[in-house]
Amino acid sequence: MVFSNSQAALTSFHFSPGKLDLNRLFALLLWVLVLVGVASAQDSAQQEMVIKGNNEGTVYGLGNSVRVTGTAKEAISLGGDVIVEGTVEGDVATIGGSVIQKAGARIGGDVMVFGGSYRIEDAHANRNPEATTIMYAGYQQELRNIMRNPTGLFSPHFTPSYLGIRLLVVLFWFVVSLAFTAVMPGTISRGVARLQLTSLRVAAIGLIGMMVVFVGVLLCLRIIPEPISVVIGLLALLLWFVAGLFGRVILYAATGRWLQRKYFPIAKHSEAVALLLGTSFWVLLTSLPYVWPFMAAFILIISFGLALTARYRVGWDATQV
Repeated sequence: MVFSNSQAALTSFHFSPGKLDLNRLFALLLWVLVLVGVASAQDSAQQEMVIKGNNEGTVYGLGNSVRVTGTAKEAISLGGDVIVEGTVEGDVATIGGSVIQKAGARIGGDVMVFGGSYRIEDAHANRNPEATTIMYAGYQQELRNIMRNPTGLFSPHFTPSYLGIRLLVVLFWFVVSLAFTAVMPGTISRGVARLQLTSLRVAAIGLIGMMVVFVGVLLCLRIIPEPISVVIGLLALLLWFVAGLFGRVILYAATGRWLQRKYFPIAKHSEAVALLLGTSFWVLLTSLPYVWPFMAAFILIISFGLALTARYRVGWDATQV
């Protein structure tokens, strides 16, 4: 009996070569996204590494603080504080933490702090007069969390504030899409048709265009005189900005119309509903843990492709959109 049920299940999911079942593919994608969305990374516990005695090399702390009670050549902490109670002959640096120099301690090199502060408990600090202090105070907790849990960049925390921000993002892009559609309806329609009929070509052109622009700007910054290279860099930034706006609106419109045809027959001919569906769909994809970097890169590639092929016309049937 179990065998017959399994055989029936396998038969029901039979895949025919040459025919792509978009409904099952879409359902499978949603299931995978739900599984990925509920996954979360655990934060590592705060620890402190104590350096005693005479150390000839550089001491590192990855995700924890470093306390130097003896002697060290250099001291670096990523995601924690550097507390100097003894002697550090060279530089002291930290990202996402602070450098604390206790009374009677000595730092012979530079002090570099990103995200925290440099605190001296002795008014007459034992520092090399020729050493420099580089300090950027701000976003200490954010930098500390990134250093201690780098995967946190790919797994956002679904707090009420985060969900509220994502809703505001949906509203913002929905309003922007409505404005673009009202101002340039013909351009948006041609872009949607181009994306539906030649999506692979658009993606290939976008990827090649991004690589050419990136490499070209870097070469210009190294070869061409500075005033001209700055202008070229600003033009490339303007291209990225315009392409991002233009491509996102077209992608949202095309996705929303596809969702209307397949899953939401209500208000089938409403452009506002299509834009709302497309915007919500892509904002959801760019909010999921570990998935959003790939979705953001895909949107950027498609946007560049649509911007670079803006004058390319294709024949299309309006019933397909």
